Amino acid sequence: MSAQSKGQRRQYRNDRRAEAAAVTRTAILDAALRLFARYGYAKVTIGDIAREAGTAVPTVYASTGGKFAILTVLMNRGVEDPVVDRTLDAVRRATDAREAIEIVAHGVRLDNERHLDIVQIMLTAAAVEERVEEELSRVARAYRQSLGVVAERLAELGALRSGLGVERATDILWFLFGLQSWRLFVADCGWSWDEAERLLAEQAIAALVEAAAPPRSVWPPDRRPGGHG
Repeated sequence: MSAQSKGQRRQYRNDRRAEAAAVTRTAILDAALRLFARYGYAKVTIGDIAREAGTAVPTVYASTGGKFAILTVLMNRGVEDPVVDRTLDAVRRATDAREAIEIVAHGVRLDNERHLDIVQIMLTAAAVEERVEEELSRVARAYRQSLGVVAERLAELGALRSGLGVERATDILWFLFGLQSWRLFVADCGWSWDEAERLLAEQAIAALVEAAAPPRSVWPPDRRPGGHG
């Protein structure tokens, strides 16, 4: 057998091992996500994750690390989701302020919709482990920085309301499109994702865009705050 053939066979074996390791790692992460969502981060052990994934405890540690390392990888799924870069690229190309806000509302909605379980897990886990709280703060900073791109684009378009700067506009975007809003409307109040996206986009346009029309009320006429009935 030639040296070239031996090298090809060795590369083939290495590729197969790498593929198998990737499959195992994905199975472990998916198993951890299911268990964290079902029982809570604090109650799940590495042994539980190994059993759920159909592997051994040493394999879990070798593939993904301990429980905190697993949660960190899961948390980063939302930050690293391709929809984030696609949304920001579309915002940078937008030539209309309302269009830019509607783009970010939809993109952020998709990211939160895909990763709502992880958001809820990390919020509850942060209450019991300081390292998780620190990691959550890092994720929130990255999230907020992305929203800052939207504020900068609105400023470039000359569309921000009079007296409103990029920093304050970013604060408003974070208030409206941050983790807490989607969780409040969808998980706590039972709104559909479409309803939440539409409301938050309308509110952002009204709050940020110069001469924007006031948002349509989401309250039935007889249930508006301060009304009668």
